[in-house]
Amino acid sequence: MTRLEERPWSQAREWEDEELARDAAAARSDDGAAAPMAGESPRWKAAAIWALAPVAISALWLAWAIIRGPAGSAAATRLEFGGIAILALIAGAIVWLSEQTRRRDLLALRYHLSRGEAEGSTLDATGVGVELQPVLRSAMDHAASLREKIRRIEGTQQRSGLERRLADLQRQQVDAIVNGISDAVLVTDEFDRLLMANRACESVLGLKPAEALRKPISELSIDDGLARMIRQSREADGGNVRRHVEHTLGERIYEVTLSGVSVQQKDESAGAKHGVLAVLRDVTREKEIAKAKSDFVSKVAHELRTPLSSIKAYVEMLVDGEATDEKTLREYYEIIQTSSERLSRLIDNMLNISRIESGTVRVNKEPVSMAVVVKEAADVARPQAEAKQIKLDVELTPVFYQVLADRDMIYQAVLNLLSNAVKYTKDGGGVTVKMAVMEQDRTVTISVSDTGVGIPEQDLPRLFEKFFRVEANSKMAKGTGLGLNLVKHLVETVHGGRINVTSQVGSGSTFSMTLPLHG
Repeated sequence: MTRLEERPWSQAREWEDEELARDAAAARSDDGAAAPMAGESPRWKAAAIWALAPVAISALWLAWAIIRGPAGSAAATRLEFGGIAILALIAGAIVWLSEQTRRRDLLALRYHLSRGEAEGSTLDATGVGVELQPVLRSAMDHAASLREKIRRIEGTQQRSGLERRLADLQRQQVDAIVNGISDAVLVTDEFDRLLMANRACESVLGLKPAEALRKPISELSIDDGLARMIRQSREADGGNVRRHVEHTLGERIYEVTLSGVSVQQKDESAGAKHGVLAVLRDVTREKEIAKAKSDFVSKVAHELRTPLSSIKAYVEMLVDGEATDEKTLREYYEIIQTSSERLSRLIDNMLNISRIESGTVRVNKEPVSMAVVVKEAADVARPQAEAKQIKLDVELTPVFYQVLADRDMIYQAVLNLLSNAVKYTKDGGGVTVKMAVMEQDRTVTISVSDTGVGIPEQDLPRLFEKFFRVEANSKMAKGTGLGLNLVKHLVETVHGGRINVTSQVGSGSTFSMTLPLHG
């Protein structure tokens, strides 16, 4: 409903006066001067002139009656004054009719303007005077122009809003991707101020991104060497050149990738301005693995070379006919056989350890009585102990205590511990094997104690490493340095147990392996 229709026609005059006063005030505030009212149009001026005609006639008539004086009759006087009154009424009627016409045209104009503004309808001049139709046409054209501008502005605002939301979404996606990277990523501008840093920077560099942004890197807790590399990369010619630098932070080794990032359009007079993108990837583990591989290959080559050299040397002596008697031939054969067995054990241990570490070893677990396995291993090691006059004592629990294990692997682990105990115990010493069951923990522990030479305290942490041998005891017995490492893998990796060692130089050592009970 339009504003004209909101009030009854009885209040149309009040509505018109209010609207005219409001429009006049708006015109004065907009233009700095009062705008001409619609009533001042030529039509209303003509109506006012026609209304003055009877007034002028009545005034002249009245003046003539006064000049003529009392000579006239009373009837003539009444006629004159009656005529004057009639002329005044005619003038008032003309003015009233003109005012009504003006108001009707203004109301019609306002009605069409209101309907056109509300509905956006086309020009309809019904009921509007000829003089006001150009005003109506101009107003409608202006309203149409304003509506078109408003539509364009709204369309621009909608596009701007969509672009802004899209930019926000893209920024959120970039932040999520960058923060999801495990490597430390930071970006600086052409003035070495921090523009971006992901969460990994907090643990690697000690930076809190929310507090460090827009600050120069010289004011942040960044390693001096890293800050210097960022500045050098920014100052270098050609911002697109990528550099890879290895850098150490504390005990960690990082591969730092530095590349230029454009932060503004290229200015041919001043050159291209660019910041720096730095990515820090932790390569400590890779370096350790590479070093371990290198050490492993070196140690394997050394261990393989020793028995192969022995075999080669004695085979060459046999080929050259240096051994002529039966005793010498037998000695050479025994040395070749011993070296071959050592080489075979080394290869077997290496393959077993490799399979266990890679998870490709075949494990056949079943309920196994530990007492039976320990007794069998002790029986195999007993001839070796008797050859050195070593007393081998075995203390076992009842056979019904079982573990879920691969029998051959557990047997090999126990036999390795017994063999080491006999090898590093001097003649006439003793080796004791004990089996203890802890019902409260549901575990069984096999301990092998000897009265041998013992292990220095500084060597205990490395005792289960590959190819590690105690230097002080290396002359007592030959070995590959893989036996204890294999035992550790068999007990802990394959069967989920644990192995421990305690030792004192000159008093002997105790190796214990603990496994969970079955059932």
